[in-house]
Formats: sequence, structure tokens, C-alpha cells
Amino acid sequence: MQLILDRRLRAGAPLPTEAELMESLGVSRNSVREALKALQALDIVEIRHGYGTYVGEASLTPLVDGLTFRTLAQQGDDTGALAEILQVREVLEEGLVRRVTGTLSDAELARLEAVVERMEKAGRAGRPFPELDREFHELLYASLGNALVPQLLGAFWTVFRRVAGVRGWTDDPTPDVTVRRHRDIVIALRAGDVEGAQKAMADHFRGIEARAAQESRGVG
Repeated sequence: MQLILDRRLRAGAPLPTEAELMESLGVSRNSVREALKALQALDIVEIRHGYGTYVGEASLTPLVDGLTFRTLAQQGDDTGALAEILQVREVLEEGLVRRVTGTLSDAELARLEAVVERMEKAGRAGRPFPELDREFHELLYASLGNALVPQLLGAFWTVFRRVAGVRGWTDDPTPDVTVRRHRDIVIALRAGDVEGAQKAMADHFRGIEARAAQESRGVG
């Protein structure tokens, strides 16, 4: 890792050969190979068999895999572990929504409203709309220009969807409520109401937590 940093190698850049790494680091071939395997698991390096080893994207995939396993391994209490993940995301989004309230342009607000309208249309047609939910939250914070925000939100979203899929939970037993809660967020944003936007976001997450608890008890 230090070699990658010292040489300022960017994602996709080729790494030195095993022999060059052995010489540079003063270690054995086995040590180099074990280190590369460990870094591959963290998405810090990418091993392309037959082509070489390259600097990886350092994505949050290892975090997603670890949180998914942690949640599913709770031996009958995965809703408790899932609630912890939702609480972390809630705290993150309540802070973020305060930052964007009053800063979004009419065009940005219109795009959010358009997503809510598509949610409503899908709900009336009986179609699940988890991807629209994800799109809404990513659009909401796009103006911050923080590349880590959508990655973190996407990580938590993916964990929730994976757990729901394994447990056989339905997509959304109350789509009309979900649509209304997203609309409440946009209404508060249009009014420049910081406290209202934060409360609407909190209500949204309380709804997600309640649905997860209901599904775990087999209540639709």
C-alpha cells in the first residue's frame, strides 16, 4: 500500500512485477503474493490473470460484503443489526439534508419532484420502485459535489436490499406512504425549511425501520 502511495499510482495503473516488488520491498515471493491477495480482497489491487496486477478502485465493496454478512449472521436478530445500519444512514442523511436545504436550484428540486412522481406512478401500477428511491437520495445530495456521499449511501442501500432479498421481504408493503414521505422532504426543501426537511427525513427512516420489523415478524 505504501509503495502505491509513494509512487502516486492511480486506479488502473499497472503495478511492478512480482520480481520487482520482491526486490523493492526486500521480501519473498510468497510474501508478495499473500500481500497482493489481501489487497485484492480490499479492492486496493486488481489481479488480471495473464495480464498483470493493477491498482484497484478501492471501492466500498468490502464494506458492503462485511456489513451484509454481519447483519445476516445475527442468528435470528438481523432486524436489530439492520436497525443499526439504518440509524447510521439516518444520522448521515439528516446532517446532509440540513446542508442542502436552501441551496438547491429550481431545476434540482424539479428533478426530485419528477422522481417522486415516477414513484407514485409505479406504486399505482403495483410495481416496486427501490431504484427510484435510491435515485432520489443520490440526486438530493449531488449538488454537494462529494464523491464519497453517494458511495456510502449506495453501500447502506445495497446491504438493506441484500438482506431483504435473502429474507424474502417484500419491496414495500406501503408504497403510498413511501411516496408521501419523499414528497414531504421535497416540500420542506422548496420552503427552505431546514427543521422540516430534517424531520421529514427522520420520518422516512422511521418508516423503513418499522417496515423491516414488520417483515421480520411476517406482517405485510
